Amino acid sequence: MSQQEIITGLDVGSNMVRVVVGQKHENDSKVHILGIAEAPSEGISKGVINSIEDAVSSISSCLEKAERMTGMPIEHSYVAISGSHIISLDSHGIVAVAKADGEIREDDVERAIEAAQTVSTPPNYEILHVIPRSFTVDNQKGIKDPTGMTGIRLEVDAEIILGQSSQIKNLTKCIYRTSVDIDDLVLGVLASAESILTKRQKDLGVAVLNIGGATTSLLVMEEGDVIHTAVLPIGSGHITNDIAIGLRTSIDVAEKVKLEYGSSLPDEINKREEIDLSEFSPQESERVSQKHVAEIIEARLEEIFDMVEKELKNIGRSGLLPAGIVLTGGGAKLPGIVETAKSIFKLPCHIGYPLEVVTAIDKINDPTFTTAIGLVLWGSELTTKSTRAFKGGFSSVKEVTGKMNKWFKSLMP
Repeated sequence: MSQQEIITGLDVGSNMVRVVVGQKHENDSKVHILGIAEAPSEGISKGVINSIEDAVSSISSCLEKAERMTGMPIEHSYVAISGSHIISLDSHGIVAVAKADGEIREDDVERAIEAAQTVSTPPNYEILHVIPRSFTVDNQKGIKDPTGMTGIRLEVDAEIILGQSSQIKNLTKCIYRTSVDIDDLVLGVLASAESILTKRQKDLGVAVLNIGGATTSLLVMEEGDVIHTAVLPIGSGHITNDIAIGLRTSIDVAEKVKLEYGSSLPDEINKREEIDLSEFSPQESERVSQKHVAEIIEARLEEIFDMVEKELKNIGRSGLLPAGIVLTGGGAKLPGIVETAKSIFKLPCHIGYPLEVVTAIDKINDPTFTTAIGLVLWGSELTTKSTRAFKGGFSSVKEVTGKMNKWFKSLMP
């Protein structure tokens, strides 16, 4: 088995670091998942690194677990990046077609995408992805792939996703210190969408909501194109904090209460139902109302969903996504979350599980692993065919990672 066939996805989250190792077989369109691993993350807050030493040890321990499970060394990986520093901009690029016969070739398309990258980026920000939405050839709009068409002027509408340079460098530095090369940096929610959405959902209009520990990421797609991305600085960890304050208990006990008895539907719980906190910790002796816990969870979830609804209103898609909202990430496992989402968004909602993967590992069928699996699928797409939709989108990151790689190698004895 050659190392080239192995694709690794690394998702560095605020609560957990997750690694998925997959393999693409030549005669099979599906990706085979060989191993998974997760480890608690230290030194990471709200999706950004705040202690390099702690983050490196968390990532290393997770990679070691994955290596033990698969029996193979992990030498390179696709890495998810997230955090509230991520922003997106709309951009427009225009070029003249190079050939005298007016036929549009691959390099014309690439030049148009490069022209779209010349937006005035905020200081200290770098381009992560340039995602073309549609092309225009001599005033004919809505073209998906202009290659081979004839025209004089080629235009592209693109979504540009940017990340803060310092955060990108900190993340790449942590990965390189574990002796793993970075194949690509991918926005976490883009990777999640890769693993949980069908082509039909992407065409109809759908929103992916990845509820992590400290951030909630939103991705809206329509007609197969990314039309909006956002990362909100609030996640399921805030629900735990609210429970801890509401019950006057520790964070650890609050987390256990949330996982064991949590629900976002207080109306369905009897007022007399009580939770004995002593079963979670010997220091606790109180009994608390289960309905009260559900009310706390419902209030915070509604706040998160209201922020998402505001984003949808800003782009004119509130209540207008036929394929609805797909919830994923660790926070999506809360009982009753689908009903709460339906009542706020007035759209069909369901929980997204990984599709199109073959594995003997039961644990993989879990919303928490969708990002790491999505990275493996992303990698398999790029290795089987050059995905033009994301070409040129990584140039700045490739430069950073290339320079960092050389720098680290120069330090090594």
